[in-house]
Amino acid sequence: MRMIALIEIELRRRAVPKAIRLLLVSGSASLLIGAAEPEARFAVTLPSDLVEDASGRLLLFATPTTSETMTSDAVDLERDRSVSVAARDVSGFRASRSIAIDTRAMAFPASFATLPQDSYHVQAVLDRNGDYNFAGRGPGDLVSKVVTLHFPLSSMPVIPLDHALPPEKDQFDTTGLPPAAAEQIAASRPHLHDERIASAVLTRFHGANQAVAAWVLTPPGYDPTSRTTYPTVYTAGAFGADHKLAGQQLSRMWHLMETGAMPPMIWVALDHSSPTGTTEFADSANNGPWGKALVDEIIPALEAKYRMDAKPSGRFLTGHSSGGWFALWAIVRYPQRFGGSWATAPDPVDFHDFLGVDLYAPKANIYHDGSGRPRPLERDHGRVLGTIEDAALLEGVLGNKGGQLRSLEWVFSPRRRDGTPAFLFDRGTGAVDPAVAAYWRAHYDIGHRIEADWPRLGKYLNGKIHVVVGTADSYYLDGPVRRLDAAFRKVGGRADFRYVPGATHSMAMLYAQDADRNALWKEMSRAMYAVARPGQIWGVASVTALTPRPSAGARQHS
Repeated sequence: MRMIALIEIELRRRAVPKAIRLLLVSGSASLLIGAAEPEARFAVTLPSDLVEDASGRLLLFATPTTSETMTSDAVDLERDRSVSVAARDVSGFRASRSIAIDTRAMAFPASFATLPQDSYHVQAVLDRNGDYNFAGRGPGDLVSKVVTLHFPLSSMPVIPLDHALPPEKDQFDTTGLPPAAAEQIAASRPHLHDERIASAVLTRFHGANQAVAAWVLTPPGYDPTSRTTYPTVYTAGAFGADHKLAGQQLSRMWHLMETGAMPPMIWVALDHSSPTGTTEFADSANNGPWGKALVDEIIPALEAKYRMDAKPSGRFLTGHSSGGWFALWAIVRYPQRFGGSWATAPDPVDFHDFLGVDLYAPKANIYHDGSGRPRPLERDHGRVLGTIEDAALLEGVLGNKGGQLRSLEWVFSPRRRDGTPAFLFDRGTGAVDPAVAAYWRAHYDIGHRIEADWPRLGKYLNGKIHVVVGTADSYYLDGPVRRLDAAFRKVGGRADFRYVPGATHSMAMLYAQDADRNALWKEMSRAMYAVARPGQIWGVASVTALTPRPSAGARQHS
């Protein structure tokens, strides 16, 4: 056993990636001990009375019976690192109605044959539309019952798929919600309008009919026959949000307007989810011209249908996380189309600090720093919750697309001959491809764009950008925001950057002030209204009071 330990130490010294290290060590152990490797294969069957046939990504989950990551009927990924998952693609079960999955071929963190001796809960899932990375299990996915197996295995277990997951409830179903929340959702429903806007430019790109989904929330007193128009706020959700969630979130805006806490405006929740992740409404070599679709098709179509101001001073942008990046990118890319942008905890806005990595540094590595230490991906204040390497490896097992890291490549990377985006970094070693990083810089690095193009952008962007981020952001996004802040200071631009002490990536922490969990929503909307209606007084607040007030750690450039 000492020899195995020495092998492990040497592999770590040479910075061999974790997944390869585990395979080499387990193989060495088998040779040194002289024992046959434990069984690593499973047979998953499809009963004839379930469906005729099925295809998709077959996933196998295992967790010790002592783990807290299992509910009574599911084994799924949780923060607890004790969940293992294996995968393979399935084109169909055919006549045998059985598929073998070899966990030595594709598994995280390693083959199930390496699992410590113990009893495990195991469950099979057939992800039929390949969106597990983005949305997890969903309607129509086929799942087995949870079975208990003792590892190491002496023979190949057989696990039958048992049932299909049911359709989702209606998104406005209030069953089980607190009465106040149910009333709020019910009150907003008549004022929420479900739109699908056809896009000619996306249709040409994809060669099939394309439409963009959006919810439009009209304010109290809205009359489609009147001459009154309203400022309009365009928002997009964080990674993992979809059209259903967007409609639910607008119920809050209705409540705040109805109670007089926010000025009357039209809110548009745009859906930028896709099979590849989030498009962030950026024109992309891989996803297509989503930015052009937004400004040339979606906005004009909505302004023709609803009583919107339909001018730059009446159009605003906001969003959180991936939606925050959208809110910044759209105004930097189309500065003459919008009156202001309010972003919270945006995805990396300067690639000198991409998840803590300077993508432009010589021999940049996304997995390890210069000393060989693993780079963290997520934190809870001082505690590291996961590394970039583990996240990338797990993402590769769960599916070919839709994960957060791959999603950014679908947006930012050049297109390869096979129609898929170039990888920013080698999934085995973590080495950054400098050519791909240079492409990202030239096309999507917001900080670089501010510095390089300020003579043109300045007169349209000055005073329009507002960014809020926590100093303990869970994904270290305060770092790139500080770089963007520095870029504005370097060119002498006016912008509002504020850093909320101790706040993580949580919207609850960023949007709350004192006992008011909607404080930032109110502040942003009032500031927008002041731009759209200069000189007017809304509610009891004066125009002066409507400008963003600095909070602790704020920096306002003048």
